[in-house]
Amino acid sequence: MMNKKIIITGSSKGIGKYLSEYYINNGNIVFGCSRSNATIKHNNYTHFSLDISDEKSVKKMFNNLRKDHQGLDVLINNAGIASMNHSILTKIETVHKILNTNIVGTFLFCREAIKLFHKSNNGRIINFSTVAVPMNLEGEAIYAASKSAVVSLTKILSKEFSDYNVTVNAIGPTPIKTDLIKSVPEKKINDLINKQAIKRFGNFDDIVNVLDFFINEKSSFITGQTIYLGGV
Repeated sequence: MMNKKIIITGSSKGIGKYLSEYYINNGNIVFGCSRSNATIKHNNYTHFSLDISDEKSVKKMFNNLRKDHQGLDVLINNAGIASMNHSILTKIETVHKILNTNIVGTFLFCREAIKLFHKSNNGRIINFSTVAVPMNLEGEAIYAASKSAVVSLTKILSKEFSDYNVTVNAIGPTPIKTDLIKSVPEKKINDLINKQAIKRFGNFDDIVNVLDFFINEKSSFITGQTIYLGGV
């Protein structure tokens, strides 16, 4: 896969940074974004510093892309935040922050991206869910609920966007050693992994394998699907 124009949200660290560097190094043009400044320097990388749940900022980003780069081939909605806490102890500020990033941000980028896909009448959207959804993990009520909504959004948008030849799918990673799980107790992570059919941490290559499958031109008949890693 080369010469694709790809948006990757949450590209300053972790999975998003790895994916950005992977697709750049494979001959693609990547547009990344995060609340922080760019951590990647490359001629084929453009960074936007913004809050993905802020509609004005997102519209401004897409207006710039429309004027300077026009079309789009792939949107990867990687940005997300989590919080592990009993629901009784979860602050409402945390609830709003998680829902705004994981749901509102994903929706805004899908909505604005379809306007660019419309020009090429072709495209791929991959959203990020989590194995916390099918596992119904205790201590992750709001995070799992937000990612469950992403799965529902994926299914509905796959129907709404099909007329534009745009597929919409999702990936549900198992725990991967990134900042997202740093604050999670080791016992909790190990208990989660032991519930999987394949009892190990996921890695970046596991994610790339699924994304490349969804992006592949031969996957044009696959939409509205969620692939969970690890065998949950």
